[in-house]
Amino acid sequence: MKSWQRVALAMFAVGWGANQFTPVLIAYRDELGMSVQTRALLFGVYAVGLVPALLLGGAASDRWGRRAVVLPFVALSPVASVVLVVEHDSVAGLAVARLLAGACSGVVFSAATAWVAELSETGAGPRRAAIALSAGFGAGPLVTGLVAQWAPRPLETPYLPHVVLGVLTLLLVLRVPGPRPVGIALRPLIGIPDVTRGRRFLLVVAPSAPWVFSCAAISIAYLPGEIGGSQSGALAFVGILSGITLGCGVAVQGLARRLDDRRPLLAGQVGLAAAVVGGSLGIVALATDVRWLLLLSAPVLGGAYGCVLVSGLRETERLSRPDERGATVAVFYALTYLGFAVPYVLGAFGGGIPALAGAVVVGIGCLVVVTVAGRRPLALDNA
Repeated sequence: MKSWQRVALAMFAVGWGANQFTPVLIAYRDELGMSVQTRALLFGVYAVGLVPALLLGGAASDRWGRRAVVLPFVALSPVASVVLVVEHDSVAGLAVARLLAGACSGVVFSAATAWVAELSETGAGPRRAAIALSAGFGAGPLVTGLVAQWAPRPLETPYLPHVVLGVLTLLLVLRVPGPRPVGIALRPLIGIPDVTRGRRFLLVVAPSAPWVFSCAAISIAYLPGEIGGSQSGALAFVGILSGITLGCGVAVQGLARRLDDRRPLLAGQVGLAAAVVGGSLGIVALATDVRWLLLLSAPVLGGAYGCVLVSGLRETERLSRPDERGATVAVFYALTYLGFAVPYVLGAFGGGIPALAGAVVVGIGCLVVVTVAGRRPLALDNA
């Protein structure tokens, strides 16, 4: 196994651990009588650990090297799952586990993305990192949803596959070389690279980045909760829906790279257009109140997720200096994770069809901004 493949596997494993919690939320409701507010807290506390870890992890890996920063958090990822098992009936214990999972995700996603890029031939790194991350995001909830639906002890058993995967991954990534960078100026670990305040980043990358996880969150977290009717097999359905959404996000990334090779930002524009179409299909599902229609919107929203992720990562790589790549990727990922707040924002606006229709209108606006701003040559934006 090549070095970049081992690091990509680490991203897959940590991505699995990051998203495996989603289908089990229904089991916490059914088994423990956990309230909506408590489940929302446990879902959201992940981001509390994630966002600062993204920003710190990328900058730290620029200073001390990718390997030195990534390895400890690859090791801690299965530990977070062990805590989920041991503290399965404790809200405080589950919150600690989710906070730890967020910290592991933040560090590994930013630093390992830069590491995969450095271990790959030119241009292939962002797509490889995106595929590994998306595959983990999709496999985690798919497996945990199916296990939680039919295996005994649904609050504990679903997390065991990730514990095994995490340990095996750590053993493989330990053999990847990663010398400390030489001759790089030391900068504050808490800081934003200058390029992220530039015109192109603000008008091209920033408007599209939140749609990466907005598409996923709308498909697997918002739409299922807005559909009425029978809830039989709900755990398995959310797991399957997650697998389809994020699996399509993986499958489309080869096409996304080819589109981006044809013209920079083309994949992102296609992805934003797909987000609008997928959201519109979601409106149809809500209007008819038929749960199975979500299987039509899921692959479209998944394709949007994959296209915007690949295009955003490649544009970020083009804009960033090598000594700031980890920190710049971290800012991009932090923006993508704003998308996880979309179900809560839509709920604050009343939920249902009107709120989702508003999101579709915003998506159209972002597509227009990215298309117009992206016409300006990159050289002029960097001048």
